[in-house]
Order: sequence, then C-alpha cells, then structure tokens
Amino acid sequence: MGTARWKKTGWGAAGLTLALVAYLLAWPVPVQPVAWSAPAAPGYQGVHAPNQRLTGLQMIDLRGEEGPEHIAFGRDGKLYTTVLSGNILRMNPDGSGQEVFANTGGRVLGFDFDAAGNLIGADAVRGLLSIAPDGKVTVLADKVAGDPIRYADAVVVAQNGKMYLSDASTRFAPQAWGGTFEASVLDILEQSSTGRVIEYDPAARTARVVARGISFANGVALSQDEKHLYVNETGKYRVWKIAVDAHDLDIAQPSPLANVLLDNLPGYPDNLMRGQGGKVWLGFAKPRSAAIDNMDSMPWLRSLTLRLPRALWPIPQPYGHVIAFTDDGKVVADLQDPSGAYPETTAVTETSDRLYVQSLHARGLGWLPRPRP
Repeated sequence: MGTARWKKTGWGAAGLTLALVAYLLAWPVPVQPVAWSAPAAPGYQGVHAPNQRLTGLQMIDLRGEEGPEHIAFGRDGKLYTTVLSGNILRMNPDGSGQEVFANTGGRVLGFDFDAAGNLIGADAVRGLLSIAPDGKVTVLADKVAGDPIRYADAVVVAQNGKMYLSDASTRFAPQAWGGTFEASVLDILEQSSTGRVIEYDPAARTARVVARGISFANGVALSQDEKHLYVNETGKYRVWKIAVDAHDLDIAQPSPLANVLLDNLPGYPDNLMRGQGGKVWLGFAKPRSAAIDNMDSMPWLRSLTLRLPRALWPIPQPYGHVIAFTDDGKVVADLQDPSGAYPETTAVTETSDRLYVQSLHARGLGWLPRPRP
C-alpha cells in the first residue's frame, strides 16, 4: 500500500515537472527575440567613475502624482512636467502655485514648446499633440505614411518649426501591453530594432520617417546648428548623431548621414535635454545588467524569461545616474547616486541656478543647486 502511494506521488510529481518544463519552453509570449552581440559592459570607471554627486536631492512635493518623466519651462516662466496619471502639471520654479495644466487622456512623455507657446507633446498613447496655452489638445500626427505611431516618446522643436519625434517601438504599444515601462521591457528584450525618428512639418501638415532600425528610440535633441539629431538608442546603450535631412534611413546600413556619437554606455540612456553652455544632458533609467547582456545570443532564453513571474524578470536595480556631453561627444559632467533613492533618473533640466532631475517613477520632483563653473 505504501509502495503504491509512493509510486502515485512520484508519477504526480513527474507530471507536474513535465508540465512546468512544457510551460517554460512552449507557452506563447509576445516577443520574437532576435540574437545580437552586446558589447562588454564598461562598468563605472574613467569619466563614469563612481561618485555621490546626485545624492541629497531636494524635493518638490507633487501632491500624490508620480513620475515627472520630463521637465521644461514655458514662455510664461512656469515649470511644466508630465506625470503617470496623464496630467501635465504647471507650477512656479520653486514648486508653488501647482496646478493641472492639461490632461490628454493618454500619457505624454517628452515635450517641447513651439514659437507660439504651444506645448508639443509626445503622447505614448495618442501620438504627437499640440496643447494650446488654454489647455486645448489637438492631435498633429498619429500616423506616418499610413502606419500608426505606436509609442511616441520624445520630441524636439527646431527653430524652423519642424518637429522631430521618436517612435520608440513599432511592435509594442504601451496601451496594448500594460504601460510605457512594460512595453519598453518587451521591446528591449526582443531586440527587433523597430524604433524610428519622425519629422513632422506643421506648415505642410506632413510626417515622414527620418531614420529607422533603432532598438527602442528614446530621447531626441538637436545639435546647436540644428543640422543633426542626437537620438538615444536605449536597447543598445548608445547615442546616434543623425542628419535631419536623412530620409527613411536604416541605421543598420552604413551611411555618412548617421554615426554613433556615444557607444557602450554604462546604462540604458533615456531622455536628452539641451542644457546651458552647449551641453546636452542624458539620464540613465537603469544600469546595465549582466544577466540581460549574457542573453544576447540566446533568444530562446529571453523568451523563457518572460514566462517567469514578473518578480523574477532580470530588471536592473535602481541606480541614479545622469551625464552631460558636448556636440563632439565629450562627457563633461557625471552625477551619480549608487543608492538609487530617486528612481529611474531620465535626464536633467538645467536653469541658471538649478538642475531639475527627471524620473519615471519618483513621487516628487528632485533638484540640486546648479554647480558653479
């Protein structure tokens, strides 16, 4: 009797084991991972040597809002920031007078202002938007050549009025995959490099693809002469320099119109913001992960990873890190907080007296006094 019970238990355990193995190997996942070659992580050394310059942030209370993903100042001198709820907040530079300027019904990530004072927003759900000073929302573009803009991420407005927008992924739309962070994880694990940069001409009301083939196209900024765009390729730890007059350029193919300005960075580059004195600020949402890099040539292992509970996904630990570079690619500032107390530092907005630090999930808006030259 005991032997029979033992055999029954053994067969049951074997069946459960086989079912688990079958699940891990065959359960459908939304990604179709592509093999690639991740460069050896440089670690924190040289210009990125560990430091504590980003610690001790002072905080502006956002009154229950979360995720000041992007920060910029309008022509009215007010500070504007976008948050997870979909609200766009407006306040004085010290955080006082806080109010909801607009809610787009989606999630604006990056934004800029045009010459008329309209807030031009990259809405991850709705596309490229214009928000008038009275809060009225207008969709400028939600398609390019008939193809939907699935993940509008960042935007910059040139002096000639043209707008340059990153469409982070043409595979994973945040609205369909649980949100902006979840969709970004799927896209970066897949490495199918479907991100692109789009130019929108408001005078002609037309949109065109400037460049494509980018592994999660993220922050965008213009060079000082506005002849080139800087574009963060988050999934491959680098920053591209791309000519604004490129047309449907596949960056996988060598071209004089595009080159890598910063390569093999120590983290996932997120936003780009023009600072003072010719600087461009870049934030790292997360540090590099050896577990993720080591899966570069094993697409099957990345598929298996997504079959695990989310708590077991190889998401890197928080690590505060922002840098500034010049148009020639020289890193001129590096601020770190190894504790990661202020989560997912996405970039910096620099004024004459402060550095405002952007974040994906912080519950306040952090800032530091601007260091004196």
